[in-house]
Amino acid sequence: MLEKSDVQTSEGSWKRLTERVEAQDWPAGALYVVATPIGNLADLSLRALHTLSRCDVIAAEDTRSSRQLLDAWGITTPLVAAHRHNEAQAGQAIIERLQAGQRVGLISDAGAPGVSDPGARIVRACQQAGCRVIPIPGASAVLAALMASGATSDENPAFVFAGFMPSKAMARRKWLQQWCAMPAPVVMFESPHRVRVALADVLEVCGPNRQVTIARELTKRFEQVVTMSLSGVEAWFATDSHHEQGEFVLIVHAAPQREVGVIDADTLALLDILLETVSVRDAVKVVTRVSGLPRDTVYKLALERQPAAS
Repeated sequence: MLEKSDVQTSEGSWKRLTERVEAQDWPAGALYVVATPIGNLADLSLRALHTLSRCDVIAAEDTRSSRQLLDAWGITTPLVAAHRHNEAQAGQAIIERLQAGQRVGLISDAGAPGVSDPGARIVRACQQAGCRVIPIPGASAVLAALMASGATSDENPAFVFAGFMPSKAMARRKWLQQWCAMPAPVVMFESPHRVRVALADVLEVCGPNRQVTIARELTKRFEQVVTMSLSGVEAWFATDSHHEQGEFVLIVHAAPQREVGVIDADTLALLDILLETVSVRDAVKVVTRVSGLPRDTVYKLALERQPAAS
């Protein structure tokens, strides 16, 4: 339980910090691109709070959901709509406001505008018009998932963000073959009604031994982040129906070095034997499951070795 002196100290510290933020430079005639919470209201930064309060107007992806956030923080700044269906018109209106010396905030429903959310078109238009654009960083589903995944390190910090997977199965597999061949973790989004079949395609493309991190409901009450081999994903979903619920960030970890290096002799021998008796497709499927090699790697090798086996 906090003592009265502790409360007074905390209030004094908050007041001093607030005063320091207020004393910072807040240029007029600038577009402030503000990251907002992805689930937990407490993730709105102090700088973002002051930014949104100081702006003359806030351009929001969805004014109704954004008003709930602003009301929770006591922010009374007016809202205007700026979504993917009106970005061109909204951008021009924003430029006119900036040229008149106003401060304009730009927010999406959650997270960072322009990062798999509307906003980038408005940012480009403002830049081209010679207006200043100021990022106010904050919550990010991509970075939150990476932080809890162990997929990167200070020695090898590289990762790629691929956004949402294609909805159609054939296009999704082709898309996965391109992205998952990269020598770095791949971060992607998926919807709850498609996440299970999408991960089955990841298994088909990458093999059972590749590691994947499944992060759902980040920063929310039922947040869950698990890392496992792709071979265990289906069993994980089967253990609890809640595992298919929520918003998902998936991270396909980089392939182990042996997957991208020289293929061992036993794997080649198995592939040659299979090519003598079954189709290329079936041979690739068996070798992928047994070896853990990416499907596209095995398929390419099978095509190269098929004549010798026929």
